[in-house]
Amino acid sequence: MINLRKFKWIFFDFDGVVKESVSVKTDAFVKLFGSVDPQLKKKIRDHHEANGGLSRYEKIPVYLSWLGLDDSQKSLDRYAQKFSRLVRTGVIRSKWVPGVRELIVEASKDSYLFVVSATPQNELYEILEAICLTQYFEKVFGSPTPKDAALKVLVDSYKVDKSRSVMIGDSESDYMAAESNGIPFILRCTDLNKNLQSRLDCDQISNFLI
Repeated sequence: MINLRKFKWIFFDFDGVVKESVSVKTDAFVKLFGSVDPQLKKKIRDHHEANGGLSRYEKIPVYLSWLGLDDSQKSLDRYAQKFSRLVRTGVIRSKWVPGVRELIVEASKDSYLFVVSATPQNELYEILEAICLTQYFEKVFGSPTPKDAALKVLVDSYKVDKSRSVMIGDSESDYMAAESNGIPFILRCTDLNKNLQSRLDCDQISNFLI
């Protein structure tokens, strides 16, 4: 087990790192468009699972295009709002990644903790409030701020010593954001990122149990 308490600045993705909520969002994307061809549903599911770190605002236009539906900003906003209603309660009720809550509480005593997620920022705040985690994080970044840009802001604002920092994520976009900012990366391994596990040269963990 990697000793995360040795880091002074810890950046967390949310879905798949704090909560086991990736499947909640997968199911919501499949349900979002109602009755569509099963092959298209599978295509949407596969795309979402392969691109876990991307915002819904990047994914929904792709799915609207595949389905031949209106992809105007108004349509995108309507589907994004519907998606938010579908997932919020499910994310809150989803299981914790084993050991993560205890780690966050303990690490916050000596380290600076942050959330960098593709979930819309307002929704992310609401979820963190509902699961009683807000007070443990110095700053929370969600979409529309890209993860690499969010990390850069935090590195500059908090004068982060990169040798004593780490980003924990479960997707390639998390890894790329950390890499572009010179932040060491830890991959949280799941059944959905086995391809990444074999491709990435970085530390890997399955859970946060000591």
